[in-house]
Amino acid sequence: MKSLVLTLTIILLLISAKESFYTVDEIEQVIITQFGKPIGTPVTEAGLNVKMPFIQAVNVIDSRILEWDGAPSDMPTKDKLYISVDLFARWRITDPLQYFLRMRDERSAQSRLDDILGSETRNAVAKHELIEIIRTTIGRTPLSDTLISNTEKDPDMGKLVPIQKGRKLVEEEIFEAASEKVQVFGIQLLDIRFKRVNYNESVRPKIYDRMISERRQIAERYLSEGNGEAARIQGNRQRDLKKIQSEAYREVEVIRGAADGKAAEIYSSAYNQNQEAIDLYEFMRSMQAYSRIFSKNTTLVLTTESDIFKFLNGISEE
Repeated sequence: MKSLVLTLTIILLLISAKESFYTVDEIEQVIITQFGKPIGTPVTEAGLNVKMPFIQAVNVIDSRILEWDGAPSDMPTKDKLYISVDLFARWRITDPLQYFLRMRDERSAQSRLDDILGSETRNAVAKHELIEIIRTTIGRTPLSDTLISNTEKDPDMGKLVPIQKGRKLVEEEIFEAASEKVQVFGIQLLDIRFKRVNYNESVRPKIYDRMISERRQIAERYLSEGNGEAARIQGNRQRDLKKIQSEAYREVEVIRGAADGKAAEIYSSAYNQNQEAIDLYEFMRSMQAYSRIFSKNTTLVLTTESDIFKFLNGISEE
């Protein structure tokens, strides 16, 4: 009987010792509660600590930088465009006691951050036009599409709207407004950023239609410029071709004239040597003329004094 009591006593002492000591990690903060109520100050230093067994409980709170990733939410801008905004933020617990009293756990904190950051984001987006949220800073000069600017159908197409703040300052506005509200929960907001901004599903087809229209105008301009350039090249080709043909014809006529002159000079020197050569030349030229004038069914009416008839006169039928 005594051994049983001794064994139970030892077991009780071991359990009490285990319940009396607890360790705090480097990434943890601890709140000690007694019957559900916090007692003492939060334990923020890492190491071995002591508490009353059984009646006191250890509540561990994370001391690291935590992540908040909000769900995409649709909201209107100042220029009445519905956009889908996706945010993310970083936060940490700086007052564990206040955090424990107001939140108890991280799930409640995430839910409260959803409400606060979502509300402040809606307020900030509603006060600014879409271009303020899309573009980053005032000093940055974005690239503009010169192909679609200054068009006759839509003079404002392709022009960039001047901004007053930019996305960075809008994020700072949300950060400052939300930081004040989360401090009462023992939370410090470290940073907030737009992760993604997109058009709402209801207005996205209209935006795509406008983009298609702009690209179609660019294509039509390219086609118009290409057709004009093709017409210019074709005109130059025709002009150059006619010029080449004209110069070639002139060169041919010059060569032909020079050849005819040279041939006439040769004929003249050959057939002007004496009267017999002249008569022979006259006879040969007449024979050539006969071959051109007469054909199988040619009928001529000539006088006996005609130059053409001169060599035919006196030819016997034999």
